[in-house]
Amino acid sequence: MAISAKLVKELRDKTGAGMMDCKKALTETNGDMEKAMEYLREKGIAKAAKKADRIAAEGVVESYIHAGGRIGVLVEVNCETDFVAKTDEFKSFVRDIAMQIAAMNPKYVRSEEIPESEIEKERKILRQQALGEGKPEKIVDKMVEGRLKKHFKEICLLDQAYVKDPDKTVDQLVKEMIAKIGENINVRRFVRFELGEGIEKGESNFVEEVMSQIKKG
Repeated sequence: MAISAKLVKELRDKTGAGMMDCKKALTETNGDMEKAMEYLREKGIAKAAKKADRIAAEGVVESYIHAGGRIGVLVEVNCETDFVAKTDEFKSFVRDIAMQIAAMNPKYVRSEEIPESEIEKERKILRQQALGEGKPEKIVDKMVEGRLKKHFKEICLLDQAYVKDPDKTVDQLVKEMIAKIGENINVRRFVRFELGEGIEKGESNFVEEVMSQIKKG
């Protein structure tokens, strides 16, 4: 069934969960509000949303070096207490985030960080591509926005498909962890280094290489 924006907003107001999470919950439950709320609780999304405004100033800075030293990542992930930050579970979670960054090479943590100038530049490029494909003018803008959203999913860490489980996004992984540990979590920042970056060289599939390390771990 078609899920109306009004129904999505109503569920969001009741649970505090994100719009896309609410829409998915309603779709999965055929628009049943009570079942959708239960769906969000089971996934831990509603609980995570309620913790989103709580200050997370503790945490860890994790490093991940790809075998052979070809890729290096530093990532800061915050939680609310030093106790949680020192647990093996949290450290393992942060390491998975570092591996994700190594494998998928995002540019930003979240879409809100993308400079407006970069968004406009990409929009113009996509528009020219669509027009060059001979697409009708009246549908070009809609196509461009769709392709822009797809682009964001590639360059924003939280929007990327999680390498260990492509059926979920990194954002969903974070929310599941929030629900599990009972504290807010914030992926704050990261930096990624790649050997010879900026120097012209032959291509290699770093994603496959990093994934092989993940499977070994």
